[in-house]
Amino acid sequence: MSKKRVLSGMQSSGKLHLGNYLGALENWVKMQEEYDCYYFVADWHALSSNYEDTRELKDNVIDMGINWLAAGVDPEKSTLFIQSLIPQHAVLYLLLGMITPIPWLERVPSYKEKLENVENRDMHTHGFLGYPVLQAADIVLYKANLVPVGIDQLPHLELTREIVRHFHNIYKKQVFVEPEAKMGEVKKLPGLDGRKMSKSYGNAIFLSDTPEERAKKIAVIVTDPARVKRTDPGHPEVCHAFSFHKVFTPAERVPAIEADCRSAAIGCVACKKELAQNVAKYMEKFDAERAKFAGNPKRVLEILHEGTKKASKVAAQTLAEAEDAMGISIPKI
Repeated sequence: MSKKRVLSGMQSSGKLHLGNYLGALENWVKMQEEYDCYYFVADWHALSSNYEDTRELKDNVIDMGINWLAAGVDPEKSTLFIQSLIPQHAVLYLLLGMITPIPWLERVPSYKEKLENVENRDMHTHGFLGYPVLQAADIVLYKANLVPVGIDQLPHLELTREIVRHFHNIYKKQVFVEPEAKMGEVKKLPGLDGRKMSKSYGNAIFLSDTPEERAKKIAVIVTDPARVKRTDPGHPEVCHAFSFHKVFTPAERVPAIEADCRSAAIGCVACKKELAQNVAKYMEKFDAERAKFAGNPKRVLEILHEGTKKASKVAAQTLAEAEDAMGISIPKI
């Protein structure tokens, strides 16, 4: 029996951070042992909200590849590719956009949320509104059976499923696979200030940071605001450093840290110093691999181009089937 196909991507709008590593990359590495995995750099998606400042996009593509490979994503097991080098993504985006009702797009929760919360740029663009259609094209081009998503991305995937059903209903041919969500246990990590870890919030620990840079950032993690003095008992449940401990510190050590915090046997400075050491230990193998790939960016780009060639063949075949179903394929002469 052939493996089910998984498709997932990451926007190249910024450098990857520890949240990306724990929330996605570790799972990508595990999935490639069981599934036929297609992982792509979503550089066109990055333009949907960062269309004005594109200075870092090219560098981010290479840096993303470096981090993927350092994390253990294996090009012998997974297909790694760059979205913008496969024009079929744009063509299918156009074709699916022709049949997608605007109210379907306006009801997507993340669309409303960003319109309300993003203040430093104009989000009233066709690209931002149509973001889920491009996402649908990305998925169905490769006839992916499964798409790893968090709860907040479920509406996007359901919209993809609706578009697939709508296409099949209109053109009476089954071209695409209706993808299913692959939900899994994801390690969640807050930013240094307790909000979602994000470059735009200035609260991220980047995968490109050195152990020393990480330690400096860990030293300023927001802890229990009620613990003013060293002798004050702490409340780990509201301490963001403790959230990090639950991820990076050996499980058998965590209860002791919690008890010492509550009894004031350990202070915040010492607690975060131990945390920095544990993070360094956890990321030790990754750091060594990252240094190796960062020293050979040409090879990283070659790997991405090799994967893109493979993905292009699949995308071209699917697009040809879609155009045939729509009756718009022009005969060759």
